[in-house]
Amino acid sequence: EGVQMMESRNEAQDFVGCDLCQQPVSFFCRRCGVNLYDPCVPIHLRVKSKNGHDIVDYISKDDDDTCHCDSHPQNDCFAYCKTCDAPICTLCVSIKHKSHEMSELSDKIEELLKVIAKENDRLQSSKPELEKNLDHTTKMLSSISLYYKQRKDEVTARGEEWHKQIEKTVRKLHQELDDMQKKHEAVLQKQKKEFEEMVGKVDEINGKTVKLKKSKNVKEMQTFVPVIQKQKILNEFSQYSFPSFHECKIDQNYLQTYFGYVEKMQEKKTSLLEDEFKERELPGRRILEVPTVTSVIDTGFPAKEANKNRLYDMVVTVDNKVWMGGESTELKLFDLQGHLHHTVSITCTGVYICMYNKQVVYSDTLKKAVRMISDTDTVVTMFTTGDWIPLGVTSTASGDLLICLRKDDQSKVVRYSSTGTVLQEIQYDWQCLPLYKKTNYITENVNGDIIVTDWGKKAVIAVDRLGIFRYSYSGKDSEFFACSVVTDSVGHVIVTGGVAGKKISMLDRDGRFLRYIIPEGGIKDPRAVCILGDGEMMVGEMKTGIAKKFKYLEE
Repeated sequence: EGVQMMESRNEAQDFVGCDLCQQPVSFFCRRCGVNLYDPCVPIHLRVKSKNGHDIVDYISKDDDDTCHCDSHPQNDCFAYCKTCDAPICTLCVSIKHKSHEMSELSDKIEELLKVIAKENDRLQSSKPELEKNLDHTTKMLSSISLYYKQRKDEVTARGEEWHKQIEKTVRKLHQELDDMQKKHEAVLQKQKKEFEEMVGKVDEINGKTVKLKKSKNVKEMQTFVPVIQKQKILNEFSQYSFPSFHECKIDQNYLQTYFGYVEKMQEKKTSLLEDEFKERELPGRRILEVPTVTSVIDTGFPAKEANKNRLYDMVVTVDNKVWMGGESTELKLFDLQGHLHHTVSITCTGVYICMYNKQVVYSDTLKKAVRMISDTDTVVTMFTTGDWIPLGVTSTASGDLLICLRKDDQSKVVRYSSTGTVLQEIQYDWQCLPLYKKTNYITENVNGDIIVTDWGKKAVIAVDRLGIFRYSYSGKDSEFFACSVVTDSVGHVIVTGGVAGKKISMLDRDGRFLRYIIPEGGIKDPRAVCILGDGEMMVGEMKTGIAKKFKYLEE
């Protein structure tokens, strides 16, 4: 019974009635747009219409393959007016279009069908790609809840990790306070005993004094005088204050910035995956015992009077050329064979440079700004850094800029957008102690680690993409000095040692020392360094201004 009711309801919904008698429709008048029951057709045809009538079966009402004239709707078009670009009927030819250029309607139809066929072929050829994308999107949509659950689980895991760190810190502080309390109690107990003994002694002397006032025993008084004179009182005693708690506030903006950054990183998923694939390709490549020098470039930068330094920084372009900065107000572009291709004047010495959106960017340490060289060699200010001096600068996988900033004795790392919006600040560790002393060069590793050289601590310091401390490396010997730093596609950390170290150190991605890299003929006072790809790097000698290109990984 329920099925019958549903069928009858569906039939009622699909029922179309005659516009004259409401009986089931059989025919349709195309000219008038009227639904007709079979007996009602003659009645409708007797109704006068300036457009005439065109009766067809209702089921074929939409299969109209005729072209009615716009000016005379009762007539079908039989020709095409090229002058007016419109189909016309016989009346039109003799009235409005008498002297116009005409063509067969079939010719126009053939012309239009060719265009339609061509465009249809174009659309049909795109269908497989559309279906592929549709399938991909459908799969993405089906897995989106799982994907975001995984991200939430990651956030939860990170939160739990923070909770563990907090709990560990709380336990440590509690233990320290317990130890302090025991020491404090012991000191105060001892001091209390001393005061009690002193009060007892004072009371005893007072009793003796009262007794002697009533006595006439001169000898006893003479004996007591030196005793009371020698009795000292406690003029000084220790004041012990209780420890105070210094609150370290959680920066909510920082947390929000991080999660915004995570979201931004998703946009760069493809490029990050590419890095992962590169990483899988390269582990089998062994580090060469004695790297072979394949090119030597004399950059020609002058020497600074104070310390004779010439060459400061270098960075490779997408077309395998190298921008170099040194002791002059200009940047130079060399090819890998050492030919000078271009020189650009800037507003300060080119100590810190990087590539960003295929343009060379530098830190203006004098005007406290980050500037870019445009295609027309115009210096463009990207943004200023307020009271902080910008030093090392590097672009990131997420399309941001990481910059070392210094003010007085403070140092920090700030993540900026291209327009100068601060996305992240890294300055303190989880105990609210400064991470850095004097940051200089900076790079980002393939795993998202942010690595700086700290000239104050003479160390390489790495934090993860959240800004949480990862490791610090301060060398294998006392001569170590972390001057500049880069990373390669598998996460090796390459550190140049400058005048003090005179070495190139290679670390793994966790900051563990792997080996020294010493090219044939050696390297003198290495500072500037960049990775060229295909297992090659270029290192600059800061005092000679010579740059050496050499292969450090086997094929």
